[in-house]
Amino acid sequence: MERWNGRVALVTGASVGIGAAIARALVQHGMKVVGCARTVEKIEKLAAECRSAGYSGILVPYKCDLSSEEDILSMFSAIKTLHQGVDVCINNAGLAQAEPLLSGKTSGWRTMIDVNILALSICTREAYQSMKERNVDDGHIININSMSGHRVVPSGDVHFYSATKYAVTALTEGLRQELREANTHIRATCISPGLVETEFAFRLYNNNPEKAAGTYESIKCLKADDIASAVMYVLSAPPHVQIGDIQMRPVEQVS
Repeated sequence: MERWNGRVALVTGASVGIGAAIARALVQHGMKVVGCARTVEKIEKLAAECRSAGYSGILVPYKCDLSSEEDILSMFSAIKTLHQGVDVCINNAGLAQAEPLLSGKTSGWRTMIDVNILALSICTREAYQSMKERNVDDGHIININSMSGHRVVPSGDVHFYSATKYAVTALTEGLRQELREANTHIRATCISPGLVETEFAFRLYNNNPEKAAGTYESIKCLKADDIASAVMYVLSAPPHVQIGDIQMRPVEQVS
């Protein structure tokens, strides 16, 4: 991780869960991390924790609504002004809404597309352009995918979400191919976790906290730090090694 010391990383959805764990780990390894979310109070608290822990990097909170392209573009513009640009882009923000295919609300489907697919694609494009204009040839774009991007579970609540994650699988491989075509050494990776104990299920089942809690009580789940460790592994791979996808599940998870 030495070569990333002092470099700039963007982590989307950095206020809680996996995003917060990744942001903390990168700051610990000396990176300048721009952590964005719709509300930044929790990122500000995390930044203060990183400072008092004496980590060598810094965490810069940035308020951004990822469902708005305008917000994303102004964030990249601010990063350019303040920090030159992005060297590592971690597309972590994502959400599921319980909207089945036969009865779900279009608005819920649209929200999932806006954040899980479009925001990820816009951030990827802008991060690449930022690297290209500064002749950065060793950057990295990491998409936090899901096991739901590789198999469909028999639960209507997550079928549309699963479709958005299948899109992330295709987008990551498409990105890898376009980077080859561009003759750059910028790398593309996705990380596909199974059940991770975060706020994810509580947002999915926001009207049924008992059901959400039950999701995580049935087995020993992955922790957000396990995903952050996978990100560190990916970033510390030698420059000639491209890790395409890391699929990781709790040992006790069946599907």
